[in-house]
Amino acid sequence: MNNEVIGVRFKQAGKKYYFSPNGIELNIMDQVVVETVRGVELGEVMETVKEIGPDELGTQLKPILRKATTEDKRVYQKNQADIPEVVKICDHYVNKNELDMKLLSAEYTLDRSKLIIYFNAEGRVDFRELVKDLANEFKVRIELRQVGARDGAKFLGGIGPCGYLLCCNTFLGEFETVSIKMAKNQSLSLNPTNISGLCGKLLCCIRYEDDTYSTMREGLPKMYSKVKTPDGEGKVVSINILERSVKVNLAETTKHYAVDDLLHIEAYDELEFAQSTKSSQNDNQRS
Repeated sequence: MNNEVIGVRFKQAGKKYYFSPNGIELNIMDQVVVETVRGVELGEVMETVKEIGPDELGTQLKPILRKATTEDKRVYQKNQADIPEVVKICDHYVNKNELDMKLLSAEYTLDRSKLIIYFNAEGRVDFRELVKDLANEFKVRIELRQVGARDGAKFLGGIGPCGYLLCCNTFLGEFETVSIKMAKNQSLSLNPTNISGLCGKLLCCIRYEDDTYSTMREGLPKMYSKVKTPDGEGKVVSINILERSVKVNLAETTKHYAVDDLLHIEAYDELEFAQSTKSSQNDNQRS
């Protein structure tokens, strides 16, 4: 049986969560009050009512409590305004307890019954004494949440190597898997400095064009495979995926050809490729 749901997010570039509209008429960008596993929160409608199957829900569907009132918005703004001072106080207690952790941000639930503090650390942190100090200071329930490097960058923001604001901090709601295989597929430099973001992980944008590169690679010869050209047989020594062209080493010269102009492409020999690659690496080391 399908469920009628509405999509809500809690941060500008936050993940989308589903709630039951509960008979309330809502539009995109309307602010709503909902109850989550963290407590009562104020969110923004980012997707209007639709039906989804039970497999897409993942968790129990909770109803939207109400459309945010003027008072709800005022309390939310007050909570947000208090965060810089909260982080400053938390940092004081982190130093007092000599904990090896980096504070990222903090947030109150809408009813101010809980204070959630986000931090980044290399390993596990024993923050029991810190929780006691913070509970005595703020007189609310304290929850410390350790997040990974990618989430840390999402909290802090910054400018990527492209010169634009980080994708994760501006529009990426969820992190998708990025692999070194994708970088190879796009013929990118495998130097970690060139393909890593501020978080130290592989650039999220490598994922964006991977499907396009995979499609455009279809029908292209492999590196060092033998091909037949209008000028004779030769070996592929360079490939331009976007232009769908190759550089071929012939008997006495090297020439560029469009893939469509090649007369024949021999089957790719993985063993020969490995031997050719090793030979090229040895030549580079000698030079």
